[in-house]
Amino acid sequence: MLKSSLLLAVFALILNSCASSKDIVYFQGNAIPTTVYEENIPTLQPGDNLSINVIGSDSRAIQPFNQVGDEDLKTGGSGAPSKSFTIEPDGTINFPILGRLKLAGLTRDEAAEMIKSKLASYIVDPGVTIKINNFRITVMGEVTSPGVFNLDNERVSILDALAMAGDMKIEGKRNNIMIIRERGGQKTINTIDLTKRETLDSPFFYLKQNDVVYVEPNQARVQSSKILNYSTVISVVSIGIALVSILIR
Repeated sequence: MLKSSLLLAVFALILNSCASSKDIVYFQGNAIPTTVYEENIPTLQPGDNLSINVIGSDSRAIQPFNQVGDEDLKTGGSGAPSKSFTIEPDGTINFPILGRLKLAGLTRDEAAEMIKSKLASYIVDPGVTIKINNFRITVMGEVTSPGVFNLDNERVSILDALAMAGDMKIEGKRNNIMIIRERGGQKTINTIDLTKRETLDSPFFYLKQNDVVYVEPNQARVQSSKILNYSTVISVVSIGIALVSILIR
């Protein structure tokens, strides 16, 4: 009886482990994607920590805008030390001389252009570089190497994120990947289907700072867990029966 149960459990595990190609292959179908990254560039948000470096031909003119302390010894695009700023809950930073600047809602390039325009009153032909120091994403679930990934470049797609995590396991549910995104203090849960080519047009194909990607286990993975638990119970019962048999001899 026990042997039969174990054989049935193994047989069920094999059946549930079999997945058709439509459940595994990415981007099926004939749709022609049209969405471009420029339509989905991440915007700056409260809590973002920025390194901002002002560049100009007159070192004395730019010096007041690049004042740094020991806690600000980060490197800007020019290789010079740059001051770091954390965007406050109201969406602003307090920039030297220029005062309060509202950066939340702007892209990194838009913020740099806005600061350049204000610096033009003080510096001839100023340049500004901005880097998001805490741009990170989290990948969890049925992937090879889940974790938190800090990025130097905010252009990151769901494919980049999965590649950094070693790709999805075969047990990962490819048609219902969850992306948890927070904006304005509110979290939203969104899903995309990587088995469909239309996903390349999704506003969630490109990730934003602090996104969490969660890959659900597919049905085969869930069933295998149940079967393994069942097999464990059978093994324990078998050992118990064997011990009782030895003791009552």
